[in-house]
Amino acid sequence: MLRKLSYLTMIIAAISILSACSGSSKKSNESDELTLSAPAESGALELSEEVMSDVIQNISSPVEMAAIIKATGVDFSQKILNDADKVDNYNTSYKRALNLGVYSADLGYINTFDKNNIVVSYLVAIKSLSEGIKVGQFFDFNALKRMATNNNNLDSLMQISISSFNQMDSYLRSQKRSNVSSLIVTGAWIEGLYLTGNVIEQTNNESLVNRIAEQKDIINIIEIIIKNYGNDPDFAELAQRLGKLKSAYDGVKITTEFAEPQTIEQDGKLIIVQDEISHVEVTPEQMNAIINEIKSLREFIVS
Repeated sequence: MLRKLSYLTMIIAAISILSACSGSSKKSNESDELTLSAPAESGALELSEEVMSDVIQNISSPVEMAAIIKATGVDFSQKILNDADKVDNYNTSYKRALNLGVYSADLGYINTFDKNNIVVSYLVAIKSLSEGIKVGQFFDFNALKRMATNNNNLDSLMQISISSFNQMDSYLRSQKRSNVSSLIVTGAWIEGLYLTGNVIEQTNNESLVNRIAEQKDIINIIEIIIKNYGNDPDFAELAQRLGKLKSAYDGVKITTEFAEPQTIEQDGKLIIVQDEISHVEVTPEQMNAIINEIKSLREFIVS
């Protein structure tokens, strides 16, 4: 079933908790802010805030992916995470933004399995990257650190995280840096698929197989978004690699069944909600090809 999830919420929570971590981080001497303010070429698709929001809401959250992974009974594996010690290798805004997404997804996986012994290193890594792309100012590190160490404050932590990320996203857009937000989302999305693909190879879990197969619709939109900034060579290469993953999904079939609409009350008003159930058809060979392309793309991102 395709479910509308708040994907930004995951990133916020990850960045927030991580940012909450105290400690110094190295600063690169390079200054290469991603400041593209126009689409790749004349006539290219302009992506509104509403379009981006809708895409983000439909992307499977790595936190949810991690919960499904844990439910399979498979053991936690640190070796499939991106090594936190590699953070200093990401010395351009492009790499920082992509891997901020990657580490955010890793942190969701770590937290789901309650691996407190390695949380700190990932928090420090995310803090370093968020400051490297000049968005660290939107997080109250001390407050977040206090809440992150108290399970009773998780709801408050999530709310502050959401608020912080919304401010960061608005700032990036106002500074003509919406491409940075696109990279963060892409990095986290790919990492979530990568973690899931590793577990599928161990368990062949049907729920995980279906969840990855459902991303066929999302890859089409992600590719369009990244292509929109294709006048930058880095974005052009990323779009080309996303195209290979998109091709691996060609044989996957998704059919949608509409259930009876439901009427619910929201903010004192009655609204109609249309439920959709998606059925997926994917062969083992197709899934293997998809997972291999996910691995290849992820290796490119974290290298």
